[in-house]
Amino acid sequence: MPLVEITHAARFDDAQLRLLAERLPHEVSLAVECPEEPYDGDLRPGDVDLRFRPRGPYDAGGLDLVIEVRSRWTASRAETRDDRCERLRRFLVDLVGTPSVGVFLTLPVAGWAQGE
Repeated sequence: MPLVEITHAARFDDAQLRLLAERLPHEVSLAVECPEEPYDGDLRPGDVDLRFRPRGPYDAGGLDLVIEVRSRWTASRAETRDDRCERLRRFLVDLVGTPSVGVFLTLPVAGWAQGE
C-alpha cells in the first residue's frame, strides 16, 4: 500500500485538487507495480492512501507540487526507481499544467497490516 503525501501551492483550487485525488491512486499504483505486488487495475480501500497538505508560510522549496510516495521495498522497484519517478512526474506535469513538480519515491523495508 503506497502512502502518498501531496504538498501543493496555494494556487491549486478545489477542482485541481479533486482531479489529483481522483487520478493519483491509479497513477501511483502504476508507478509502483512490480512482480512482487502486481497491480490489477481494481483499487480497493486501503490500496493507496493520499494525504493532501497546502504549502505553509514557512515551508521552503519553491515547487508548486511535491508528491512523496512511500511503498515497500522490492528489488524490482529499487532497480527502476528513477524511471518510476520520472513517469509519475511527467503525468503530473501534464495533469496540472506546470513543470514545477517534484516526485520523491521512498522504498523502505516495511510491513503493512489493515482491518476492514
